[in-house]
Amino acid sequence: MSKIRKQEALDYHSSGRKGKIEVVPTKPTSSQRDLSLAYSPGVAEPCLAIARKKDDVYQYTAKGNLVAVITNGTAVLGLGDIGPEASKPVMEGKGILFKIFADIDVFDIEIDAADVDKFVETVIAISPTFGGINLEDIKAPEAFEIERRLVEALDIPVMHDDQHGTAIISSAALLNALELAEKKIENARIVVSGAGAAAMSCLDLYLRLGAKLENIIIFDSKGLVHKGRTNLDEKKAVFAIEDESIDLLKAMKNADVFLGLSKGGLLKPEMIKAMAPNPIVFALANPEPEIPYEVALKTRKDIIMATGRSDHPNQVNNVLGFPYIFRGALDVRARRINTEMKLAAVRAIAELAKEPVPDEVNEAYDARNISFGRELIIPKPLDPRLITAVASAVAKAAIDSGVARVMITDWDAYEQELGNRLGRDNKLLRGIAERARKRPKRVVFAEADNYKILKAAEQAFDEGVAIPVLLGSVPVIKELIKAHKIELPNVEIIDPRDPKEKERRDVFGEVLYERRQRKGMTLLEATRILRERNYFGAMLVETGYADALISGLTRNYRNVIRPALHIIGMEEHAGRVAGMYIIQSSDGPIFFADTTVNVDPTAEELVDITLLVAKAVKRMKITPRIAMLSYSNFGSSSGKDVEKMSKAAAILHRDHPDLIVDGEIQANFALNGDMIAENFPFSSLKGKKTNTLIFPNLSSGNIAYKLMQELGEKEIIGPILLGMKKPVHIVQMGSSVREIVNMVRIAVVDAQYK
Repeated sequence: MSKIRKQEALDYHSSGRKGKIEVVPTKPTSSQRDLSLAYSPGVAEPCLAIARKKDDVYQYTAKGNLVAVITNGTAVLGLGDIGPEASKPVMEGKGILFKIFADIDVFDIEIDAADVDKFVETVIAISPTFGGINLEDIKAPEAFEIERRLVEALDIPVMHDDQHGTAIISSAALLNALELAEKKIENARIVVSGAGAAAMSCLDLYLRLGAKLENIIIFDSKGLVHKGRTNLDEKKAVFAIEDESIDLLKAMKNADVFLGLSKGGLLKPEMIKAMAPNPIVFALANPEPEIPYEVALKTRKDIIMATGRSDHPNQVNNVLGFPYIFRGALDVRARRINTEMKLAAVRAIAELAKEPVPDEVNEAYDARNISFGRELIIPKPLDPRLITAVASAVAKAAIDSGVARVMITDWDAYEQELGNRLGRDNKLLRGIAERARKRPKRVVFAEADNYKILKAAEQAFDEGVAIPVLLGSVPVIKELIKAHKIELPNVEIIDPRDPKEKERRDVFGEVLYERRQRKGMTLLEATRILRERNYFGAMLVETGYADALISGLTRNYRNVIRPALHIIGMEEHAGRVAGMYIIQSSDGPIFFADTTVNVDPTAEELVDITLLVAKAVKRMKITPRIAMLSYSNFGSSSGKDVEKMSKAAAILHRDHPDLIVDGEIQANFALNGDMIAENFPFSSLKGKKTNTLIFPNLSSGNIAYKLMQELGEKEIIGPILLGMKKPVHIVQMGSSVREIVNMVRIAVVDAQYK
């Protein structure tokens, strides 16, 4: 797992607007009339409608898509009983996961009530606000009683995710692991370490899937759960056995399954050796599993293993379940989340793991053929099919079991609607980051005598996406590292001006002279210019010593791109280079080009730029839908820019008929499908969501992205330099550390392709 430093975490939560979430209006509020509709007097009409028919609250308010994430902070994961205030950052984080994975809005609620009666009373009192309630980080056994009473009292979905989330995901994993091991659940001998809320809920589902009570042995923090103990609660007592002499090693002899929800290091190699053939080990303690993954695999070659960690196969991660379970429950207005819905989620997750994995998942995890097997018994968290598979299964189970208040009849349309929700998050960047981490590259940071660059190099190194090579004065860089307590162990620092680098400069100079001798450069000039960091860094990439170059934070764009073009040059068949920005809109990424390189391209040059951008977008597993922008719509005005954009579109239609592109067209029409359909039904963009904008000149493209950057409140990534033979990416002057790290991730993925 990537290293997280204390100050970095504090800065993340405190910088800019405090915390991680905000409330955003969904209706116009720009005029007095809008405000009168939103509040008084217009708000009276929906109030009266709801007073007449209570269920109309789903029609006129956000209740139907609003979940409360509620805790009292008594059992925060890895932190214990830290109280309601201290648990709020965790609850905000849970809200983010609901939003980005299932487009569910969340209010986090932290209640100062350790007493069960007071907690339950408070939740019932505020429940009319919400369409569902996710209980979180409440200690056992109180959590069981709280959930039971709330489920009985309320007619909206209530789920304690700490219990049921892990249970649902591990149950899906268990079904598939048993299939691979060629074993039946009713015959499986199961040993459990840990008897908290999650473990007991896991066992409840295992029993419902066919496991036998007599085949289960449990150990809690006080040892074996046996009938001679007087400190067992009602749930544990069900699993108590007669034999008091059994220890963990004895229990593991010939066991088929080990489920760990306890503490790291508890399980020893000799215990795994004692298990039956094809042992199934779910070591789910976090951050350290009950036995290290590598040790377990070395001990038993036939093991099928899962952990709670993202850096090992088969991560039992609740995010595979809770967003989609609530999505399905909300969409049919289920009165509760019942056992049938949980089991439907289990089977949907298990079945999805057996289906062919789409290319975008392989790409995200830097693999070619992820497929069902010992290293894939449950889907990957970034699998976009989870929302349709799990939410649909849960919704169907709610309808079939009689707890749904809304019937779905067109399931194809519903699944299409679910798929469309995925465009609202930043899954593109998550996929890029995940892929970069799978196969890191050597990245040259040409301006390493700058704090931001060093901090970005540190973060990229911590994430495991890059092996930094720092360029600049060695004493200056080391002093900055020391002063700011930056951790870059064994980092390579190269000063191109250092006399020790003369031999390498001479070799590089020969290479540069050979390429530029007929362009006015002498050998002496070539050797001297290699003292400049951007030339030296580009040569490190060109000669294969490094894989990518990052520069531009303190340099003029032109002064960075020139050395790269002189040394690395354009990729084969590229007519030119171009700059592209990615704007993370609420409906998915939008690509802007050219924003940094070509001042006033001709129609033919615009065709080259468009093809470069289309190629880059396709490599991100996105179908480009391209608008050639102008101030005119299909000949409504005249002028130089209008004519060249129209001509470029015509060339693209003629020579690349498979490309979805049209123009010239105004930006508002390009981004509004209804306006295109109404006014230009002949356009090839009709019925398609435009995601790629080609600007007529550098001025318009540059102005557009900078306006978006300052006014749009969207995350913007770039400029991404397209058309280079090897990865060179030039960050903006004044970029933040986060923006630099985004560029490093993109550079690494670029290097993986090239």
